[in-house]
Amino acid sequence: MTLALSTTLHTSFADAVDRTRKALADQGFGVLTEIDMKATLKAKLGEDMEDYLILGACNPPLAHRAVTVDRQIGLLLPCNVVVRADPADPGAVLIDAMNPQVMVQVQVADQPGLGAVADDATVALRAAIDSLAGDVGDR
Repeated sequence: MTLALSTTLHTSFADAVDRTRKALADQGFGVLTEIDMKATLKAKLGEDMEDYLILGACNPPLAHRAVTVDRQIGLLLPCNVVVRADPADPGAVLIDAMNPQVMVQVQVADQPGLGAVADDATVALRAAIDSLAGDVGDR
């Protein structure tokens, strides 16, 4: 099982972020949190890195179903989606969404009902990630 559902876009970082937000919204996810790792590491440590943005995405109906099954699942919410410049390819931006199946494996594999929520979340996040690549050249 892979940690992330991923794709690569050949576009600007700003366009990749905009497209990712739209793809998430189209699947019922809102962005609750945003962490600019590049700015944070520069400000706190004086370290430079490529563009790297963590979006905390939440689909309220799925989140409600998950916390109804197990209140501790909130430790793994929201679903993180990372938009990051590829240091090895200046024209590429990588988009990685946390694979919800990992949530089930790690947290509460024995909780009845949580697998179905993870399945639904995986379908929605996979649809968002897949919709980002407009053509074969973007993958």
